[in-house]
Amino acid sequence: MAWKVFLFVLMTLVCIAGITFPIVREPVTWYDFPLIPGLEENAKIIFFHVPTAWLATIAFLMATLYSIKYLRKKDLDDDVKAYTAAQIGMIFCVLATVTGSVWAKFAWGSFWNWDPRETSIFALLLIYGALFALRSAVDGDEKRATLSSVYSIIAFVTVPFFIFIMPRIMKGLHPGSADDTNAGPVVDFKMNQNMQVVFYLSLIAFTILYFWMWNVGYRSQIIKDKLQKQIN
Repeated sequence: MAWKVFLFVLMTLVCIAGITFPIVREPVTWYDFPLIPGLEENAKIIFFHVPTAWLATIAFLMATLYSIKYLRKKDLDDDVKAYTAAQIGMIFCVLATVTGSVWAKFAWGSFWNWDPRETSIFALLLIYGALFALRSAVDGDEKRATLSSVYSIIAFVTVPFFIFIMPRIMKGLHPGSADDTNAGPVVDFKMNQNMQVVFYLSLIAFTILYFWMWNVGYRSQIIKDKLQKQIN
């Protein structure tokens, strides 16, 4: 229970700081954030956009690890864990897309520009969306688990390329692109110490939130499976 209170307090602090703390050219107080060329007020989105993209990666990695574990031990419990991680990964991937689109509207004038990073996250949504389509089309727990595990492993091979490599080797509008000489890579902003503290607290808060969601989702799936077996 104590960690839930800690999570609530942490998320509240991040939201308040991330939304209300001002961005100024020359910070003079502890709550001032520095003006980052090319981002200006839009820089505040990093407290929410970057963590969601980060957790999508973590969730897809966990889905892959449990998929490998299932193929080794054939324990359906590992398949449930992998499936739950993939579900939450999709949620955070959608959130990263939405927050990125909101930022794009203010920074570039439209919600979608087919920038390399936007294109890459769209591709991930399609790839992992196909995973759920596959699971719903296959009958039999073991067959479904085996096919989805193999697909999950293959799908994750694309994640590092689409998230970390492609957006940085291609020219684009997003900070961190190959031709970006202004804001620089996403995490290597010229952030002052206060901004860095809020940023890393946000990463910690969202990471705790993810593992809580994953645990709740996993237990819910177990209960759902037991109820279905009793009905059948």
